[in-house]
Amino acid sequence: MNKSMVMGIGLGALVVTAGGAAATYHLVDSGPKYAEVLAVQPLKETITTPREVCKDVVVNHQAPVKDENQIAGTVIGAVAGGLLGSRIGGGSGKKLATVAGAAAGGYAGKKVQENMQAKDTYNSTETRCTTVKDKSEKVVGYEVEYRLGEEVGHVRMDHEPGARIPVKDGALVLTGGTSASGG
Repeated sequence: MNKSMVMGIGLGALVVTAGGAAATYHLVDSGPKYAEVLAVQPLKETITTPREVCKDVVVNHQAPVKDENQIAGTVIGAVAGGLLGSRIGGGSGKKLATVAGAAAGGYAGKKVQENMQAKDTYNSTETRCTTVKDKSEKVVGYEVEYRLGEEVGHVRMDHEPGARIPVKDGALVLTGGTSASGG
C-alpha cells in the first residue's frame, strides 16, 4: 500500500468518525433538558362538610291536667263561699247572700285550681341536634409559569414542580408520561 492510500483511508476514517460524533451530539443535545420554573400558584377549592352537633337541653313541660274543667275547685269554692254567705244577714237576705257567696266562691275556686294547674310543670332532658357546615380549603392543582429556552409559558399541574420541569423532545414532562408544549 502506498503512503497516499493509507493517508486517504486515515483521513476518510477521521471524517466519518467526526461526522458521526457531530450527528450523535446533535441528536443527544437537541435542546434544554429542563424548563425553569418562574412562579407557582396553588389552585384551591373550598369544601363544605356537614356534621351533626347534638346537646342535651332541659325542657319544661306542662303536667297532664286531671280535672280539665276545674270541677273540684269550683265545688270546693262554691261550698266555702256558700258557708261564708250564710253567715251574713238574716231571712231572705241570708238566702241571697248564701247563693251569691256560693257563686263567687265557685268562680274563685275554679280560677285558683286553673292557676295551680298552669303552674304544675315538670322538667326533662332532651337531646337536640342541628347540622353545622365546616368549611376547609383543598389544593386541587398548581398554575405554573416556566421558561423553556427564551419562551415563557403557563401550565396547570397536579403537583408542585419544584425549581425545574423535565423536558423530553421539546415538551414538558408533567406527570405519568403526559407532556405539554410551551406557550
